[in-house]
Amino acid sequence: MALLVGLALPLLAAAQGKSADDVARELTNPNNDLAKLTFKNQYRWYTGDLPNADDQDNYTLLFQPVFPFTLGKTESGDSKVFFLRPAIPLVVNQPLPDPTQADFWSEETAIGDTSFDAAYAVTRKDGWVFAGGMIATLPWASDTDVSGGQYRVGPEVLIGKLSKWGLVGAFPYHQWDIAGARGPKEKRDADYSLTSTQFFAVHNAGNGWTVGTTPIVTYDWESEDWTVPVQLNITKTVLLGASKRPWKFELEVAYYAEQPDLFGPEWLFGFYVTPIVNNFVEDLFRGK
Repeated sequence: MALLVGLALPLLAAAQGKSADDVARELTNPNNDLAKLTFKNQYRWYTGDLPNADDQDNYTLLFQPVFPFTLGKTESGDSKVFFLRPAIPLVVNQPLPDPTQADFWSEETAIGDTSFDAAYAVTRKDGWVFAGGMIATLPWASDTDVSGGQYRVGPEVLIGKLSKWGLVGAFPYHQWDIAGARGPKEKRDADYSLTSTQFFAVHNAGNGWTVGTTPIVTYDWESEDWTVPVQLNITKTVLLGASKRPWKFELEVAYYAEQPDLFGPEWLFGFYVTPIVNNFVEDLFRGK
C-alpha cells in the first residue's frame, strides 16, 4: 500500500482554498466529482457450522480508484457526473474449506476478482441525489481458488438526500452470472443471483468529522441466505502539507447479526486511507 500511495503523491491535488470541513461535506455526497484513491484495510473474523469455522480470519486490501467525468449542469442547475469505479482486492490468508487438511481449512493469498461499476449520477440543487448504471464482476483473480469463476453483471441505482445534517439514502444493486470462465466446473456452472443494498445515514459533525452507518445488506437468492451487518464508521478529513492536500481517514466496525449458516463473517474491522488526487484521467481525455 505504501508503494501505491507513494506513486500517487505527485498527483495529489490542492484543496483550492477549501477547508477540511468543506471537503468532508463534498465527500459525503456519493456523487461528488473529486478524484480519489481509496485503500481499504479490512480484517474479518468468521463463524459457521463448518468444522473450526469460528477459528478462521483473514485480511483484505481493497484498492478503489475513482476518476469521475464531470458533465456540466442541467438547465435547472443540477450537477451531472459519470463514474467508472473499479475495485481490486488482495486477499491474504483467505480461509477455504479443505477436507484434506486436519482442521478442514487451507489458506490462499492472491489478487481476487475485479469488480467495477459504471453510473450516470445527478446531484440536484435541492439536495436529492440520483444515479443509475451497471455493476459487474470480472473473474480475473490470480488464483482460481479465490475466484468466483464467472462473469457477473447487473443493474444499480442510488437515491439519497443531502442536507446540512448529512446524508440519508440507499444504493441497491444486483448481479447474475452470465458466463463461466476458468476454474472448477462447479463454480463456472453454478447459478448466481445476489441482491445487495448499501444504506446511508451519515452525519456531518463539523471540523472534517463525519459519523454514521453505511451497512451493505445482501440476499443470496440461490442459497436463500441473508448477510446483515450492524455497522458504524467514523471519518476525519484533513489537509496535509504545505499544499493543503486533502486526505480522508476512516474507521469501520461491523458485527454481522445474520450470515450464511455454514460459513460467513462475524466481525469486520476496517481502516481506510483516501488521498484526494488530481483528476489526470479526465484531463487526458479532454486534452488538457
